[in-house]
Amino acid sequence: MLDWDISIVLIIIILGFLAAFIDAVVGGGGLISIPALLAVGMPPAIALGTNKLASSFGSLTSAFRFLRSGNVDLRIVGKLFPFVFILAICGASVATFLPAELLKPLVIIILTLVMIYTLVKKDWGNVRTFTKLSLGKAILFMSLMSLIGFYDGFLGGGTGSFMLFILLMFGFDFLSAAGNAKVLNFASNLGALILFMILDQVDYFYGLIMAASMICGSYVGAAFAIKKGVSYVKTLFIVVTAILIIKNAYDYIMQLIN
Repeated sequence: MLDWDISIVLIIIILGFLAAFIDAVVGGGGLISIPALLAVGMPPAIALGTNKLASSFGSLTSAFRFLRSGNVDLRIVGKLFPFVFILAICGASVATFLPAELLKPLVIIILTLVMIYTLVKKDWGNVRTFTKLSLGKAILFMSLMSLIGFYDGFLGGGTGSFMLFILLMFGFDFLSAAGNAKVLNFASNLGALILFMILDQVDYFYGLIMAASMICGSYVGAAFAIKKGVSYVKTLFIVVTAILIIKNAYDYIMQLIN
């Protein structure tokens, strides 16, 4: 555990709020919160575990806010929740002995395709067209979401964006996709957190401080998205996806160079 320091506390509070504000809508908050924890001197494994503690509180807060606004389909996410939760634990378990960098090239490719598709389909996600899933589509939907849950436990970067994209593919609009994605993102965060706690890879002192700031950021971010509507969520989704592509590509290039 790091020694108590007011400057570290301020960094964690400010960047935690900003990360949660963005993450509440389209995911990608880990791009801010994890580097913040690393920057104040946390070892990588503890930074990841501490981030999961804080982001679990953040995703729960934004999920609750979207739920109150009527932008969550409990019948659907209720069925998916346990699968995503269990697969996230499995992903985190695999990450303890398999280098997460193995997935980086694939993540970059998928994120790029996601962004291109979103930009090309101009009216995509503006109107909700989801009705009822056939058995085949329901199995595919459940499988994809469970796979993303595994990915969140294993690597994590861009989980919320991937979940939102899958929901859009099945006919949700951007706002309802954001709401449902946050409930499922809470499931994956919680699953990964449990394993990090078992492995004693969580700094509870700074983790709970960041959690408090993330609760505030998540609430404000979700409320802002609900107020601004679909176009705001879509724009933020494109921006965050672009940043995720650049960040993952940079990490991968640096990995090859070193």
